[in-house]
Amino acid sequence: GGCIIRRGRHVYCCLVYPCNRVLLVCKCPLVVNRVCRTADNATGFLCDDRLTCIPPSDLCNGFVTCPKGADEDTHMCSDLPNNLPGGLVFRCGNPQFWVFTDKKCNNFNDCGDCSDEIGPYSGCAPCGVNWWPCIPVDFQYCSCIPRCLCRDGRHHCYDWSDEYTCPKSLTC
Repeated sequence: GGCIIRRGRHVYCCLVYPCNRVLLVCKCPLVVNRVCRTADNATGFLCDDRLTCIPPSDLCNGFVTCPKGADEDTHMCSDLPNNLPGGLVFRCGNPQFWVFTDKKCNNFNDCGDCSDEIGPYSGCAPCGVNWWPCIPVDFQYCSCIPRCLCRDGRHHCYDWSDEYTCPKSLTC
């Protein structure tokens, strides 16, 4: 069974692993109060200073981003994505693969099967202003290409709409 243990300001949750309420010991010290909103209103990871909210993809990347290094915590980073706070991970169409939630809906094929961009579970909006909707030739993209690739003399969409229909708007 699961339980919640409070140790001072920290809250630990054991959903599957055993815990001991008397000794306040939990074998899965997964901090559940680490989810926050970043400056651009996306889901993020709350650092120990309780002020800094970083994008999930800054976790366990070998670079300390939080003032006290909580984003590179040895326990948390030892078993990804299992030790990460909930809400920071998106499971791909193939459940063996996952991406951080800030890599979902970014028009790039981070899952390898485009499940982070299209499909019933992604929750992604259609292509944004700086993107052109098409079926891309390059597997890096899923259902849109950057508009800056339009009319560059190279075929990026199967229907060639990037060269004949799409208005070039930006430089890459």
